[in-house]
Amino acid sequence: MEIVILAVVIAVVVIGALGGLVVGSRRKKQLPPPPPATPDITAPPAEPHVGEEAETPRDEARRTIEEVDLPDATATAPVTVEEPPAPVIEIPEPTAGRLVRLRARLSRSQNALGKGLLTLLSREHLDEDTWEEIEDTLLTADVGVQPTQELVERLRERVKVLGTRTPEELRGLLREELLTLVGTDSDRAVRTEPETGGPGIVMVVGVNGTGKTTTTGKLARVLVADGRSVVLGAADTFRAAAADQLQTWGERVGAHTVRGPEGGDPASVAFDAVKEGKEIGADVVLIDTAGRLHTKTGLMDELGKVKRVVEKHAPLDEVLLVLDATTGQNGLIQARVFAEVVDITGIVLTKLDGTAKGGIVVAVQRELGVPVKLVGLGEGADDLAPFEPEAFVDALIGD
Repeated sequence: MEIVILAVVIAVVVIGALGGLVVGSRRKKQLPPPPPATPDITAPPAEPHVGEEAETPRDEARRTIEEVDLPDATATAPVTVEEPPAPVIEIPEPTAGRLVRLRARLSRSQNALGKGLLTLLSREHLDEDTWEEIEDTLLTADVGVQPTQELVERLRERVKVLGTRTPEELRGLLREELLTLVGTDSDRAVRTEPETGGPGIVMVVGVNGTGKTTTTGKLARVLVADGRSVVLGAADTFRAAAADQLQTWGERVGAHTVRGPEGGDPASVAFDAVKEGKEIGADVVLIDTAGRLHTKTGLMDELGKVKRVVEKHAPLDEVLLVLDATTGQNGLIQARVFAEVVDITGIVLTKLDGTAKGGIVVAVQRELGVPVKLVGLGEGADDLAPFEPEAFVDALIGD
């Protein structure tokens, strides 16, 4: 038994010795050297480690902080403020002969009246039915009942005396009678030169939608074209865009605009406009008033207040009523109500090129007893023209 145990111990010792020899041989074996590293050209240069020498300085001179111009902390950079461009002052088209130049535009809409009358008068037999057709043609053109009856009676008498009727004779006859109806002896000039000196004062009235504010701006162009200086009073304070619109019209021709706060007192704005016109020595003050519905009594009374306040400075030289020619007989109703509040001295007919009812010129003059002084014949800035009866009638009957 002892012999067996001894043999086992000897075997264990021998195995341990052999294992140590194997491990020792493995440790003594050299590993192959690692492959040379490829330099990374994108990597930043390595920083020097502690104790290593830094890069040798280059020979070229380097600037010191004393040699660099530093900004002065106390200096302030100039601030450039861009001024808004000044509005370009336009030179309006001369007013002389404007209606003649716009005659083609007028005749396109009015030819139906003139040609219709000439066609009827050229019939071989002018019986009662024909004369009724002539009356209907005139009434459709808004000439009005009384003026129509007068014109037909005169035509019947003259055709009876004339006998034969050539186209030239009929045209001349109709031209003479229409001129008589329209009137050639009225003073149609817009009065802007008061005898007492100071600026002429013109108030523009009318209902909304007739082109009242636009007409006031165009009238400023008419006056500037005739060499007058103008101040505009934006007394329509109830419509937000009215003052802006009027001011734009004024800036285009160099006219100064006086305005007040939205919803402010219109009479106060009108008063200030006249006062400023006097102070700066303007030739004309144009006052654009609120164009409220003529059925609202309180607002019409307000228009009367504007007139009274303005007249504390000086009497009004003109009160121009703006009417839309396309409204026909309804325009006459408006004219009556305005005439009761303020003394209308002249009429401006707008949109006359857009209607075949040119007879409204005759009807409204008869209704108010005042002349048509200006007519609007389009949307252009210079399409407001002084009314000239001869040019108007020639446009009615055509060439």
